[in-house]
Amino acid sequence: MPRLLSILLLCLLVPLCQNCIPSYKFNGSALNYDIYKTIYISEFPIRAALVYPPLQQTFENKLQDGIIRQTRLQTVSTPNSDLEMTGEITGYSLSPQAVGTDAYATQTRLTISVRVKYTDRRNEANNIDQTFSAYRDFPATEMLTDVQDQLCEEISAELVDLIFNATLGNW
Repeated sequence: MPRLLSILLLCLLVPLCQNCIPSYKFNGSALNYDIYKTIYISEFPIRAALVYPPLQQTFENKLQDGIIRQTRLQTVSTPNSDLEMTGEITGYSLSPQAVGTDAYATQTRLTISVRVKYTDRRNEANNIDQTFSAYRDFPATEMLTDVQDQLCEEISAELVDLIFNATLGNW
């Protein structure tokens, strides 16, 4: 009899508990849209010693798209906005990573660094001036010119995620 009572009690409680399950919505942003409405994103010129010209446009497009996709902020063309993001691409470098038995590199690493100055005109405590870096390794048997565009796309996407989380994501 106690077992039957336990089963009956369990059958009654399970449907009730289903309404108590918390739900979370991760839209990527922790902004109060009553306060923040606009963002200005400047150009990010390449100031690195090694320059790959298409990188600037690739990075800027990824940054704009990421912010538009993950927030309801309106991008504006003048710095007179609630939020401002400026910066520069400060690093674009190649380095050998793994050495084979013949003493030649078997892996090469492409690293890209971006300095971002984020200004929150409504709350100065949120301002940052920080450098973000990301990299991808590729086989040394491949020419950089063959993989460069794809690597820049991937690295730019990772950099945008890092920048978003440090600024607008407010994690």
